[in-house]
Amino acid sequence: MSGCPRLVIAGSHSGVGKSSLTLALVAVLRQRGLRVQTFKVGPDYLDPGHLSRISDRPCYNLDGWMCGRDYVTRLFAERSADADIAIIEGVMGLYDGSSPTSLDGSTAQIAAWLQAPVVLVVNSHGIARSLAAMVYGYASFEPGIGLAGVIANFCGSDSHATLLTQALQAASLPPLLGAVPRNALPTLPSRHLGLVSATETQWNADLVQQLAAAAEQHLNLDQLLQQARNASPLPPIPPAPPVKVVTNGTARLAIARDAAFQFYYQDLFDALEQRGVELVFFSPLEDKELPADCNGLYLGGGYPEEYAEQLSSNLTMLNSVREFCDSDRPVYAECGGLMYLSQGLQEEEKNWPFVGILPSWTRMRSRRKGLGYMEVTLQRSTLLGSAGTQLRGHEFHYSELCDDPLANPSWKAAYRVRTNRDGSLRDEGYCCGKILASYTHLHLASAPEALAGFIA
Repeated sequence: MSGCPRLVIAGSHSGVGKSSLTLALVAVLRQRGLRVQTFKVGPDYLDPGHLSRISDRPCYNLDGWMCGRDYVTRLFAERSADADIAIIEGVMGLYDGSSPTSLDGSTAQIAAWLQAPVVLVVNSHGIARSLAAMVYGYASFEPGIGLAGVIANFCGSDSHATLLTQALQAASLPPLLGAVPRNALPTLPSRHLGLVSATETQWNADLVQQLAAAAEQHLNLDQLLQQARNASPLPPIPPAPPVKVVTNGTARLAIARDAAFQFYYQDLFDALEQRGVELVFFSPLEDKELPADCNGLYLGGGYPEEYAEQLSSNLTMLNSVREFCDSDRPVYAECGGLMYLSQGLQEEEKNWPFVGILPSWTRMRSRRKGLGYMEVTLQRSTLLGSAGTQLRGHEFHYSELCDDPLANPSWKAAYRVRTNRDGSLRDEGYCCGKILASYTHLHLASAPEALAGFIA
């Protein structure tokens, strides 16, 4: 298999504008009539939502630390097989990942595994020849990372772009493939977890056209396309293990999906459907009750804190979820889903009651409460497997529990988690009967045994 033409759009560090530039590139490539398959490196839910909208195809996460090489390379090959080009947006800086001493979990790791040319986005404000020193470091830091070129974002003027071009040429470095002036790209709204989600962003034709026009004017698209086509052939991907169909349409899984609950991996939905599960989406914000005849309930993460009043006032939905939790059917809740199952959200001036199953209120903090990769070991049998089962995931949240649910004898610690940053161990995750709630977002699609256990 030769592999789809592909590019990794990486940043020198966070905040250089790679998300906006990636969206602009995808917009203009689609405008040129290309089928563009998008991917996002790392455990991100917001950027994939925008990339899905603008490409009109589901975006998939590629995470080396959570999923491993075989899963990543197979997912890339399968999802890009019918595309004209694959655009892979990086995470943080090119070499930033789960380890300060290796490529693990980084954009560079994914680029190496996929033999994908890397386009480095830099903030060029206030630099000229120093750009060459920076690019030299990124190009030579790790063998096997092919730097195809540089996009200078926040560029000052045409003469500034000329200086940057000359500096790279004189040092025999990869070329400047774009110089994007300050304010050339439309500003996308953001909040505490990153960009405002695609569900809440007005993705109208005018916004897409603005992005495409900026890319057409300020990027060397012909060279970018040529670099994508120059990607080395990929080795054959071993055939995937046969998928065991656990249920032939007899399992219906209700999944909360609206502006308040939207943090899901597309490949998990694919894996569930491949195994015969019918996915039934509903809105805790708008719908009056859960879909009928569902065997399980999945409450993903999102922004329940932004919609606390509306969620709290939808009493018929809260009652419906509460009755489901009391019916001895499986309920799995992550992060925002955990908040929704709690007693409610405490704010300075008012409390907003939620489902009231988890014996604790939640509250928002001004500073981040949790961030990073998590290695999870099940302490007891749960929906996801027996004691000792190991899974990988991540956490990213500003909310916290006001009380310890484990003070209630009906609730037990589900996980023993090891944080990737410092190796510390702590109890996390809470289970009661067939309810499992946690702040950890697990990547279940890459854990077929856990997934099969949950379906069963």
